[in-house]
Order: sequence, then structure tokens, then C-alpha cells
Amino acid sequence: MSDDIATDLGSDGSDGEEYVDELPEDLNAVDFVGPYLFPNNSRRRVPGILYLLIGAAVIVWWFVRDSADPNPLLNGGIPLAGVGLILLGLYHLQAGWDLAVDEQDALVAATKAVGFPVGHASAQMAWRGLRSRPTWRILLYSNESPPSTRGFAMVDGVDGEVLTTLVEDNPEDWASLEPAIGQSDDV
Repeated sequence: MSDDIATDLGSDGSDGEEYVDELPEDLNAVDFVGPYLFPNNSRRRVPGILYLLIGAAVIVWWFVRDSADPNPLLNGGIPLAGVGLILLGLYHLQAGWDLAVDEQDALVAATKAVGFPVGHASAQMAWRGLRSRPTWRILLYSNESPPSTRGFAMVDGVDGEVLTTLVEDNPEDWASLEPAIGQSDDV
């Protein structure tokens, strides 16, 4: 190797610059500013329709095959796979609930249901039952510092009905953080 090439390459044969892996711009959530829009469950209907069409095509392919020319690709499992795809497609169609209640609406319903002024809150999407009905799980803290009450509510994501609530005194011990709670960053 010549000296000019040897100086450009590192001792391990790399070009001397360190490779840094980066996320594509559309997947980088760090720089995202604005409200997050939770994906709607009704998107399940698209693969459901595709499963139905592919399953039906597989079954039709099985019935129109040429029985005089045996094809090893068309064995007895093909119609079973078609029926399985159709069943999976039907499940996706019935589980494709329209998410009509967003996290803000669920938070308002949960705040009304727990009966105390809310400070901090957190919403999480979950699915319940065999039909995968979308449900918001909301954790709420009272607006005191430190919070004296906490609550939990489950809000249906389809019709906004409050399914269950739990309210209790906050069992967390904030005594060790008492001096730090009132301090500001302007010291």
C-alpha cells in the first residue's frame, strides 16, 4: 500500500470516520412538535379484506385445478389455508372498531368520573375482550403538590362510556422529596 492510502485508512482498514446510525426523519420522534394522533383501529379492516380475497382466491384455485395434472403445490392443505385466511379476515373485519374517542375526550370523561380536580394524568390505549374493543386506561393525580389523591379510570374508545373507576388516597411517600418540590430551577 502506498503511504497516502495508508494515512486515509484507519488501522483496521476503515476510512477513519466513525459510522453513526441515524433514524430517518419521519421516524425521529425527538424533534416532533405537536399533538400525537393515535392510529385508528379501523385500519384493521384493510388487511381483513386482503385476507378474505386471498383466502377466496386460494380456494377457487384449489377447485379449478387440473386433476389430471397433479401439482405438488396443490395438496390437501391448500383449502384449509384458504379457510384459515377467510376466518382471519373475518376476525379483522369485526375487530376493526372505529376509535371515536381520542385521549383528550377520554381524559375529560375520566376527570368527571373520579370527582377531584386533576393535575397530572396519563392515558394508555388497551384492547379488551375477544373482539379487541379499544379502551383508554387513564391514571390521574390530584392537582395538589404533592398529590394527595390518585385515580384510575377505564374509558371505552368507541362510545366514551366510563367502564370503571378507582379513587384512593395517594399511598406514595413524598416526605423525602418535600424540600425539592417547592424549589425552582432559578437558583
